[in-house]
Order: sequence, then C-alpha cells, then structure tokens
Amino acid sequence: MGISQDRSVAVIMVGGPTKGTRFRPLSFNVPKPLFPLAGQPMVHHPISACKSISNLVQIYLIGFYEEREFALYVSSISSELKVPVRYLREDKPHGSAGGLYTFRDIIMEESPLQIFLLNCDVCCSFPLTGMLEAQKRYGGIGTMLVSKVVAESANQFGELVADPDTKELLHYTEKPETFVSDLINCGVYIFTPDIFTAIQDVSMHRKDRANLRRVSSFEALQSATKSLPTDFVRLDQDILSPLAGKKQLYTYETVDFWEQIKTPGMSLKCSGLYLNQYRYTSPHLLAVGDGTKSAAIIGNVYIHPSAKVHSTTKIGPNVSISANARIGAGARLINCIILDDVEIKENAVVMHAIVGWKSSVGKWSRVQGVGDYDSKLGITILGEAVTVEDEVVVINSIVLPNKVLNISVQEEIIL
Repeated sequence: MGISQDRSVAVIMVGGPTKGTRFRPLSFNVPKPLFPLAGQPMVHHPISACKSISNLVQIYLIGFYEEREFALYVSSISSELKVPVRYLREDKPHGSAGGLYTFRDIIMEESPLQIFLLNCDVCCSFPLTGMLEAQKRYGGIGTMLVSKVVAESANQFGELVADPDTKELLHYTEKPETFVSDLINCGVYIFTPDIFTAIQDVSMHRKDRANLRRVSSFEALQSATKSLPTDFVRLDQDILSPLAGKKQLYTYETVDFWEQIKTPGMSLKCSGLYLNQYRYTSPHLLAVGDGTKSAAIIGNVYIHPSAKVHSTTKIGPNVSISANARIGAGARLINCIILDDVEIKENAVVMHAIVGWKSSVGKWSRVQGVGDYDSKLGITILGEAVTVEDEVVVINSIVLPNKVLNISVQEEIIL
C-alpha cells in the first residue's frame, strides 16, 4: 500500500430517501445514488475517480438508506476496483460534517494522512490528484474544489472569496441573498484528520449553548440555527464559514464541467457530460456503428452488452441504453436514458427523455421533451412499467409508474 504516512481514504456522502423527493418518480425504484448515468450508477463516477488517488486504502459511503439497498453494489464495486468499499449507515441525518464525525473512529482506523470527501450528487471530472498536490503545497486542514459560474446563478450555491495569489479561503456564505462572488463551492474536498477537531468544537459549542438555554429564556428566542441538535453539523455554515480567513482552508479551481444532480432533468444532462468524458477516459465504453451492419451511432452513446439494437436504428448523440433493452427497426433516439428491460418499438422516436424500467414505447410513437434541463417539464419522464401505445405522442410530461397511455398528452403530470 506504500508508506503508511501517505495513506488516504475517501468518503462519499450519498444522503438518504428523504433527500430524493425532487428525483421522483425515478427514486421510487432505486436509491438516487444508484440511478444510472452514462450506463453506470451515479455514485460509480466519484468512486471511479478515487482510483487516481495514490495509496488509497478504503472508500466509505455514508448515508441513511437501508444497508440492503447498497449491499450488492458495494460488493461488486469493491472487487472491480480492488479497493475495499464499505457502506456506513447513519441512524438519522447528522449533516454533511456530522455524518463524517459520527464515523470518525472507523475512518481513522487506517491512520490516513488525507481524507477525501465527495458528494454523490456532484457531476464533474473530480480532479483529485491535482487537489492533493495543491493541499500539500498549501498546508492547512483542507482544500475545496471551486468553480466560476455566471453571476445570476451563483446564489443557488455556496459563494466564496479566495485570495487570488495564495488561494486561501477568505470568506464563505451559503446561498446568500445578495451577490458575493461568482466563485462557488463544488462539494469536493480534501481534509487532514484535524477536520474532526473542528467539527467537535462546533458540537461542543452548541452543547454549551443548549445548556445555557435551559436557564435563559432570552437565549431561547435566538436564531433557529442555535436549536439544531448538537450532533447535527453542516460542513458549509458550521465549518467553512467560521474557518474562512484563518489560513486553514484553501481552494482549487476547476475549469472543467461541474453540475449538481438534483432533478431527473439534471441527471440527463450529466449523463451526457459523463458520456463525453468517456471519450477521454474510457473510450471502450462508447458504442460505434455506421448504420450498415449495426445501428448508426452519432456522438457519444453507451449501449449495455445485453441490449438488442436493430441495425436500422439511428442513435445519438448523448444516449445511454441499459441492460436487456430492445430497440426496434427504424427507431430514433436522441439525448435520452433508456433503462433496464425497456422496449422501443419500430419507428418510434425518443428525444430529451428518460424511459423507466420495463416501459414500452409503441410503433410510430413519440416520447419527447424540449430539452430544458432546469424546467420541471423540460424533459419527458416515463416511470416504471409505463406503456405508450402505438402512434401516441407524449411531450414535456411526467408519467408515474404503471400507466397505459392510449391518447397523446402534452405538458401533463399523469398521476
């Protein structure tokens, strides 16, 4: 494993079922971290990025899904990567920093010098090697990945100010009401074990305030943040903000792609970003075909080896086809995710859409959206086992599981 002093561990925060409401109806069937993007579970992409970390001894997934939901995946990915992956289940949400602190003894078992902390619902190229080199140059207790965004959207994220020369984090504020900076927090970090002391300090301080509140009615009237449980610690407000400007935290800017995966629309966009990344990192995963003996492939396309795709189909760009899918003659697929056991029949068109498990799209039917990833009805989503009958058009709609559509619909949510 190399010199023990150089050991690293990675922690990936996967959240829990109460966090997946915006991901419905897709999260009815599978935990959001296991939803496939570019043919691989969402959590696979940050896990795979961890392969670049030298002397990585363990990967931990922390969340509050049931352990059985991750057991099969954790087993398979551990053997595939030849690095132990372990799921640690919280008894309740403890916050992004509190969850880390809850399992501090387990995380520190291998005496790591660095702890990589990644969020599962972040889509980026995860430049972990560059971040590690920067962290070793900077010193301090942590380095965070940051990115520039258009000023109008910055307030949706944690905004920060960094010294342009030293890269020290000078100021941090989470989703401010007024513009602070176009530099945002990307949710990817490297920390030294000193992070646990910083989290403990917040928890102890809050405990002291709670004790004071018992005897002071005035204190009880103070802001809502003071009433948080002592073991609920947020990384952004409770750790990053207080440590800013104290030569403790530093920034590493990525100029590559970065998105947050909060909704099905964003999952479709991010599937396309990961497909494009395959061109540089895993070209063997991309399908090829010229439309003669096999389907015509345009741009970046992933097709699972078990899928059956007719040679007269035209597929791409940005299409992911999952296991045991069947794509009929003359079908046209553009910018879509086709999930397991789906049948797309002859001459059907699927565009800017996600077609759920075991669903069927009939002959000459169209399932399509406008391709607006940020709008609630900007893409069309078919839940599990939805049947779209022949010659039916479904546009900019969300269809919940187990429905049969025999008439065309537009901009509707079919419950």
